[in-house]
Amino acid sequence: MALKLKKVRYEKQGHIAYVTIDNAARENCLEEQVDHDLWTVWRDFRDDPKLYVAILTGAGTKSFCAGSDLRHYVKAIAHRSPEWNRRRALEGPNLGGITKGINVWKPIIAAINGYCLAGGMELAMACDIRIAADHAKFGVVNRRWNVGAESGLTQRLPHIVGLGVALDLLITGRWFDAREAFRINFVSRVVKRARLMDECRRLAEQICAYPQSSLRTDKEACIRGLGLTLEEGLRLENTLWNTNLGLPDTLAGPRAFVEKHTFEPTQEA
Repeated sequence: MALKLKKVRYEKQGHIAYVTIDNAARENCLEEQVDHDLWTVWRDFRDDPKLYVAILTGAGTKSFCAGSDLRHYVKAIAHRSPEWNRRRALEGPNLGGITKGINVWKPIIAAINGYCLAGGMELAMACDIRIAADHAKFGVVNRRWNVGAESGLTQRLPHIVGLGVALDLLITGRWFDAREAFRINFVSRVVKRARLMDECRRLAEQICAYPQSSLRTDKEACIRGLGLTLEEGLRLENTLWNTNLGLPDTLAGPRAFVEKHTFEPTQEA
């Protein structure tokens, strides 16, 4: 059954899902319809056993996502009660669909094809790998208009770039370019604008060629382990790995290595 989406394009090609925020007239800003559409897409991607990797980007070449649409934000907030806002915070759909409230252990690649600002940074940080076009621009620009963080700027950013750099970006609200984003480890690579989607597709295909079960439990252990003590984290990691021991691929992979032949994964889920 086709999903009813208004401001997000969702395409499936083999094991790869292409997710495109289709709100270019508003710099691919986030608003309730975009959030709702992304929430729907991420749940479908999570639950489709044939999909292994998602690539998230924005329509056009100007913006990945320029954050929340403040025109919509002001109008919406002015008519909501504190109780409604509290319920939204806990129940969603959250900003960008994936920033909180849903766990997706399949890899997600952010193809940052332009402005990546405020809530757009939060959305990019909720992805696992961030690749930027060389013209991309970043910034916690919501600082200028007294809009606080709600979906990861204060929580994910220090883990990604370090506390000192995170506080610099959060407090000053300054702009920074793709080169600096790479230097501070906000993105893992920078490519020419024309090569961005090809680079993301190549990487996604590489990931798709791996057996998926251990890849997903390793991602889950890494994310869930944040904030745990070493002992707690090791217990989590070991428990998750042991959930895979009954899968055919768990022994088939090592056997292929020992017997020196190509390993062909059998597990889809």
